[in-house]
Parts: sequence; structure tokens; C-alpha cells
Amino acid sequence: MSLLKANILVIDDDVDVLTAVRLLLKTEVQLVVTEMNPESIPSLLTSRKFDVVLLDMNFNASINTGNEGLYWLKRIKELRPATEVIMITAYGDIDLAVRSLKEGASDFIVKPWHNEKLLSTIADSLKDKKFQSSSVNLQQKNNESGNGMLGTSDVMIDIFSMIDKIAPTDANILILGENGTGKDLIARAIHDKSLRSKQPFVKVDIGALTETLFESELFGHKKGAYTDAKEDRVGRFEAANGGTLFLDEIGNISLQQQAKLLTALQNRQIIRLGTNQPIPVDIRLICATNLPLSDLANETRFRKDLIYRINTVEIIVPPLRKRKEDVVLLTNHFAKIYATKYFKNNIRFSNAALQKLEQYHFPGNVRELQYIIERVIIMSDDDVIEAGDIIFSPIESSVQNSEEQNNETKLSAIEKNTILKVIEKNNGNITKAAKELGLTRTALYRRLSKYEI
Repeated sequence: MSLLKANILVIDDDVDVLTAVRLLLKTEVQLVVTEMNPESIPSLLTSRKFDVVLLDMNFNASINTGNEGLYWLKRIKELRPATEVIMITAYGDIDLAVRSLKEGASDFIVKPWHNEKLLSTIADSLKDKKFQSSSVNLQQKNNESGNGMLGTSDVMIDIFSMIDKIAPTDANILILGENGTGKDLIARAIHDKSLRSKQPFVKVDIGALTETLFESELFGHKKGAYTDAKEDRVGRFEAANGGTLFLDEIGNISLQQQAKLLTALQNRQIIRLGTNQPIPVDIRLICATNLPLSDLANETRFRKDLIYRINTVEIIVPPLRKRKEDVVLLTNHFAKIYATKYFKNNIRFSNAALQKLEQYHFPGNVRELQYIIERVIIMSDDDVIEAGDIIFSPIESSVQNSEEQNNETKLSAIEKNTILKVIEKNNGNITKAAKELGLTRTALYRRLSKYEI
């Protein structure tokens, strides 16, 4: 789900916080509702469906234990289990915020926050929400996992079987696959079937962290560690203690960041910025990247000792084009979800429409298929979706064209350099150079003109 389609509920007794969040979100989401009184939560959740609730940790309420946020978190989860809850907390309540993750919160945000951080936290929660609608076991006949994974293809059945084998262990897992293949689904499924399932599952888009934020985000910091460090902060390693830490896009981090991560994993302890005190951590590590293993094996890009540390077992998630037999299954799955959502319960796909989908190469993988199905159901006027109703994503087409253009540019550069080297080798003699290149003089002259040599 994108931010633009999300309904957000914000509960905080500080009117300034509510105003700031409302102004920030009103152009970013479909609906934002603010409320000062947490007692209104049950009626609000009953009257409208919210995708994400931003919930303050403390209120001036009759529940004066300091755990008001945890109380209302539990109530929200009782009333709307599928709703994502992000806790709003002050620095002094970090320990409570970490506890809230164990109670079912998807994340927490610390006041005062950067607007970009708040938006990315909400976006991450919405991504997780897409994959949490089902609680069906991996072993069911339709091969649907507890996190919405579907597949009857041999390769997906093998992945489901592998998840069953590795989930109960504490082995570190590396998930490889293109964007949109569902790597985060698999990470969540492993956690849900593990012995740590009742403990936090903490996801970090590690590839998006700058050099300056990397240590603070992962390891935490003490007050005064750097200019904006106004209070102590718990890092994601500590937040995931006892549970699972999922580091997404790990292939994009620098060698310097890799060294710091390796030290923490080897020692099973972290040191907050601004301190010398080691803090032991007990986590199950899952990593994911869209880079192939051959790229990771390049030591100029990625440390081999870190690969071995994070890769006790690897899972390679196939692109959708390599499991075409799952396209119809996934199409029907998404169609059912969006037909219900948009009150078009009698809708179905014609054989021609399904055949068109099966023949498409899906550069955006399952994520692209999901968006295609949602769009076609929204735009449909009839109960039957025909082949002509299905429009493939221009975004993915432009990306693919861009990649093809990049490849063409690289090939042109290789050809130009080869010609220059051969001409230089033959001391400028075009006849000899053309002969060595396997070209006629005329063909070589055309290339010299093309590359302005």
C-alpha cells in the first residue's frame, strides 16, 4: 500500500504534535484523523478502517502507571489486529517503546523527529501491512504462508520447505532476489515460524542509512554523542534483542559500515555512540539484497568475512517470470482482496486476460502484478476483466528501456575503445586496423565518424 492510499489515525494529547502531524500528512496520505483523547479510540476504530495508528506513549489519563501507551496498544490490537501501530515516545520512554515492539507495535518514533524519518517509518509499516493479512500455515494445501506468500510452483514449494527447516534454528539467513519478489515476506515468515516469534521483529532499510546515521540507528547513542544527540537513544540491535533483526538492502552499504556491522555480529554486543560500554545483544539475523551473490563476492565491494557471517543459509527468491505457473494463483489472490476492498465482489478475469498476464515478463515482479490487479479492478466497468483492460506499468517499461539504453551505451564505449587501441597499435594505418578488426575500410570509417574519432 502506498502512503497516498493510507488512512492514518494520530492519538496524542499535545495539540502542537497533532497540528504538526496533520500538516505534514495531509498531502501525503488519503486521510489523516487526529484525536487528543485516547478514550475515543474504540469508537474511532469501529466507525472507520485505519491502516496505521500513531499512538503516544503517555497521556494525562486515569491510567497513571506510565504505561498508557501499552494499554491502548493492546486495545487497538484487540479491536483491529491488522492495524499497524507506531508508538510516539519521548527519549525518556525508550525502554517502554522497546517493550511496545514485543506487545505488537510495528515501530516507534522519537520526539522530536525529522519529517522524512516519520514518513519513512509509516511507509515501512504499510509495506509490512500488505503481507500480514493471512494467518494460514505454510503447510496448507494452497501453499500460502502466514505472511501472504503464495505459490504452487516447484521453486516456491522448495522455498516453503526450506523455511520450515531453518525457521526453528538461529542460523543467519541471506535472502537474495530482485526487487518486488517478496524478500521481506520470507524474512517475516521465518520469524513467525521461529522460536522467537513472540519477540520483536525489527526491520531496517540499511541501504538507506547515511554514514552519519548508520551507527546511531543500529547501535544507539548517548546524549551529547554528536550535535543533535539531545538524549539517549536505543538502537535497532537493542530493540530487536531476543527477537529477529532484518537488515534489508545490505548489499548497498559501504566497506566502512560493513566493518562496524561485522564487529557487532562477531562480538554479539554493541557500543552506543558516545560510550565505551559494551551492551550484549541476542538477535537472530536475517539479511536481504537484490544483488547477486557474485557481486557480493567481489571484495572491492563487499567483505567476504561479512558474507560468511550473515550467510549460514541463503534463500534465492525467483523472479515472477521464472514461476509463471503462479501468475494465475497470485492474480486471483489479489483480485479477491481488491474486489472486496472496492465493492466489486462479482468481478472475474477472462481466459484471454489471464493468458495475457501469463505471457508478460513482469520486470517489477509480484509487486508489479499486485499494482496491475488493483488498478484494473478500480477502473473496471464490467464484472469480467478482458485482456484489453489490462495495462502494464509504464514505470517498469521506462526502467527496462533505461537499462537497455545503459547496456547499449556500455557496448558503444567498449567498441570505441577497441577501435582506438587497434588504430594506435597499427600506428594510424586504417587498412591494417580494419583488417585486424574484421571490417572493411568503409565500415571502419563509418565507425570513426560515429564516435567522432
